[in-house]
Amino acid sequence: MKVLVTGGAGFIGSHTSERLLRDGHSVAILDNFNDYYNPAIKRANIRGMQSDVQVFEYDIRDPEQVAKVFAEAKPDAIIHLAARAGVRPSIEAPELYIDTNIKGTFYLLEECRKQGVKRFVSASSSSVYGVNTKIPFHEDDPILQTISPYAMTKMATEQICSNYAQLYKIRTVSLRFFTVYGPRQRPDLAISKFTRAIEDGKPIDKYGAGNTKRDYTFITDIVDGIMGALNFNGEPLASIYNLGGSQTVSLNEMIESIERAVGKTAIINQMPEQPGDVPLTSADVSKAIRDLGFKATTHIEQGIPKFVEWFRQMRAEGNVV
Repeated sequence: MKVLVTGGAGFIGSHTSERLLRDGHSVAILDNFNDYYNPAIKRANIRGMQSDVQVFEYDIRDPEQVAKVFAEAKPDAIIHLAARAGVRPSIEAPELYIDTNIKGTFYLLEECRKQGVKRFVSASSSSVYGVNTKIPFHEDDPILQTISPYAMTKMATEQICSNYAQLYKIRTVSLRFFTVYGPRQRPDLAISKFTRAIEDGKPIDKYGAGNTKRDYTFITDIVDGIMGALNFNGEPLASIYNLGGSQTVSLNEMIESIERAVGKTAIINQMPEQPGDVPLTSADVSKAIRDLGFKATTHIEQGIPKFVEWFRQMRAEGNVV
């Protein structure tokens, strides 16, 4: 297929684009290389495949630019990973998240409708579950209240996908990612920030007692799930899947894993709990196993050393990380 990957120069997007190429697909990347984090990192992410992909430096918030990309790339399928991410920043700038995540998804689906593109895989988030008391989280759990603008926008994208599936017969798959990590992880995310600080002997900010728990999922496992969703042909036409590592790890345990991999002890700067943070995420992935052939194979005790190895290699080569 010819696949358009939005956010294709980012962490998950660049790994997905490489996998698509390896599997024999043609790839176009749509990314606005914004300054949420250093754009040089995103450009480095795709440097090795630029001769093999089309790159469109456009913004999904602009419907005319989206239309230009569709007209030139002529995709058969969309993998939509472009978004404004992060719970805490969304509380500071909710309108930006609404414009990017909700309107951007709408503009992409509108162009799918106009151009007859019938396959749309979209990144959602475990954040949509909010403070869910039922463990592990299942796709059929009722979601009555999200607790951050980011989570709200991701919930909205799932509903927009459902609309377009029902009204225009576009196959949509929304994937609820659970705390993705690994090489190329965004520098603002915890494992990346903590590794950098511990390596450099600087303090890390630890919010709360360190008892919050996350279902960490290694990047290669996530990409396997995305590929399963791209190839999914079952029912219903609009579907939602959890993609998680099936391993709930506390903040304290995660810090200890980084300390072991780096070989240094963290200097802790104790901070209060943060508004919008959920206490726990835990994925029931039985549905993804059944329908997408998904299987998480990398435990955090293997994944964090892989990240640290990549991090040190990038620094040794003089790259920005």
